[in-house]
Amino acid sequence: MPSLNVNGDLRTFEAEPDTPLLWVLREQLGLTGTKYGCGIAACGACTVHIDGEATRSCVRPVSTVEPTAKIVTIEGLAPKASHALQRSWVALDVPQCGFCQSGMIMAAAALLKAKPKPTDADIDDAITNICRCGTYNRVRAAIKLAAAGGPRQS
Repeated sequence: MPSLNVNGDLRTFEAEPDTPLLWVLREQLGLTGTKYGCGIAACGACTVHIDGEATRSCVRPVSTVEPTAKIVTIEGLAPKASHALQRSWVALDVPQCGFCQSGMIMAAAALLKAKPKPTDADIDDAITNICRCGTYNRVRAAIKLAAAGGPRQS
């Protein structure tokens, strides 16, 4: 039975090789924080990390993920939503409907890992996710707040 390293745990699944990683995560492994938005890698709601790289999981066949690859979903980003981005998102009331936000946070986390102090241009280049509610200004502010260490934890 095939397996994946997801959020630090080795998880087995049953799926056809061409099944998108998104559906294995959601349907087989019960990790529903990663969302289906468009199915063509345009919106970014399905963004996860594979070996630290932001990846659109809706178009990534599960068979193309190496067994040794480390997959991180929004559920595995930080315990109890303690990541500076998650705290910044809450502090600045970033989400409206919230549907796209897990993908946004995952894309932003990959950006901050690569560029701890991103410029506006860096953010524009890295965050290509679509938010139908138009919370882009708050997303940018939350990324900058997280880059500065995030809000204080209570």
